[in-house]
Amino acid sequence: MSVSTIEVLSCRRDRIADLPAIEPEELVHLAGVLEALPDPRRRQGRRYRLGALLALCTVAVLGGAATLVSIARISAGAPPEIRARLGLGKSVPRACTLGRLLARIDADALDRAVGGWLAGQLEPVDGLPALAVDGKSLRGSRTATRTAVHLLAAVLHGEKTVIAQRQVETKSNEITAFRPLLASLELAGTVVTFDALLTQTDHARFLVEDKNAHYIAVVKGNHPTLQTALKKLPWRDVPLLDKTRTDGHGRDEIRRLKAATVTGLAFPHAVQALQIVRRRRDVRTGKVTLERVYAVTSLRADQATAAQLAAAVRGHWQIEALHHIRDTTLREDACRVRTGNAPRALATLRNLSIALAHLIGWANHAQAVDHYRSHPDHALDLITPTR
Repeated sequence: MSVSTIEVLSCRRDRIADLPAIEPEELVHLAGVLEALPDPRRRQGRRYRLGALLALCTVAVLGGAATLVSIARISAGAPPEIRARLGLGKSVPRACTLGRLLARIDADALDRAVGGWLAGQLEPVDGLPALAVDGKSLRGSRTATRTAVHLLAAVLHGEKTVIAQRQVETKSNEITAFRPLLASLELAGTVVTFDALLTQTDHARFLVEDKNAHYIAVVKGNHPTLQTALKKLPWRDVPLLDKTRTDGHGRDEIRRLKAATVTGLAFPHAVQALQIVRRRRDVRTGKVTLERVYAVTSLRADQATAAQLAAAVRGHWQIEALHHIRDTTLREDACRVRTGNAPRALATLRNLSIALAHLIGWANHAQAVDHYRSHPDHALDLITPTR
């Protein structure tokens, strides 16, 4: 009988004082999900199972491995019992072996499998569920003849969990990838947030009419008429509905939100206009910057409170926190893997490692990396629980 990840880690509570509390559903069967992916290799000459190699990569990334060489090095240094649980035997896969596999793997299938599995681990959201759509370039994948790999992802607010991801040719192609990215997701009752680039009339109709969802769309210069109309609204007469203050990363920030029901907005299904004022103060220099952002939403005043609207607006920018973890803690931009689908596959594994750590309660991913680097057996418990 399988032993859940929660049970395994709970048993270690006495030995690991800084292990965070574990609340979500059991994180099991990820190894089976990875094993079931289509194998791009020929049957003849296969030395390692696909699931074993992907599990190895995930364990290594959980421990902070940023390159194929570092993944192979972690494999070489793993105790025999870890290699046995992975199904590697006594031999150790080399970096070139891992590189060839990841370059040829079906990256769409990998993203669908990982995103679907992660979505299944989450408990229902109390209140208004929200999903952020945003893109990120893998700067280290740029070559003299090829632009950097660019990925468009859908991230659940507050969860640091990517449940869908697609590769696009350039940032401008995010527009055409928006519908395919969300087409297979169940979005009824969910509010989808996105930046000004993705504020398109077709996207609004798709979400409301086809997916029975809602949106909060930032309006900037690509909709000049609508932006001008929003700026001219009598905001001085609109009461302040929400005010929040946060500090961190060397700055103090105050956000104010106003919302007004407006008829005749020149955007499909838009019923409310939003004004978000951000006041940022650099703690070190004392410099203050003020930014006003305008948005429209399909949510009526009776469908979302001011606090929920403000949380959805703030929640969209949490995707930047996920990108920050990938760039700094997991050193994504320093990774120079450039062949085939390998850059995207490694990005998917980074997303997976961040989500796994978040799901079991780590608030600081750098601490999670430090822990799993020295306890690869604990990382492996998240993927293939002990029997």
